[in-house]
Amino acid sequence: MTSTAAPATTGSTAATPSDLYSQQLTTIDGKPATLADYKGKTLLIVNTASKCGYTPQYDGLQNLYSNYKQKGFLVLGFPSNDFGGQEPGSNEEIKRFCQTKFNVDFPMFAKGSVKGEAKQPLFTFLTQNSPTKGEIKWNFEKFLVSPDGRIVGRFDSKVKPDDTALKAAIEKNLPK
Repeated sequence: MTSTAAPATTGSTAATPSDLYSQQLTTIDGKPATLADYKGKTLLIVNTASKCGYTPQYDGLQNLYSNYKQKGFLVLGFPSNDFGGQEPGSNEEIKRFCQTKFNVDFPMFAKGSVKGEAKQPLFTFLTQNSPTKGEIKWNFEKFLVSPDGRIVGRFDSKVKPDDTALKAAIEKNLPK
């Protein structure tokens, strides 16, 4: 599923880009961060796993990052063990796996939940404010965020990083 429509907003309770940028995060190395660190960039936020049929998408995500990072684009990886126990490792093991197997050098964050009651606040925000609302269904779901902090697309796990619609949406939303 792909979508490039802007999220619906209603009255004063609508989510704002500042709500997105205020999200508190922890890097895979245990350092505090916020999405404000990436304000003004186009972001592809992806929940990841090391032992999933979609794990080879790390290659494509790294290619996207390498090809577009000079234009203000970032992939942000968020490992999760929510789906079939497919991310059992520690943050250190995940980082080592991603770097040695896929040469990942895009920002990765601490392993955490992306669904259910234990869901990280960022993923509550993303699933409630994306053009297609609702819980994440599997590993490697992707949320595209414009440089001004709007969630402009949501792409399911089956959409590979080299998908033409995904690449077109990224290109359309690169910083001007």
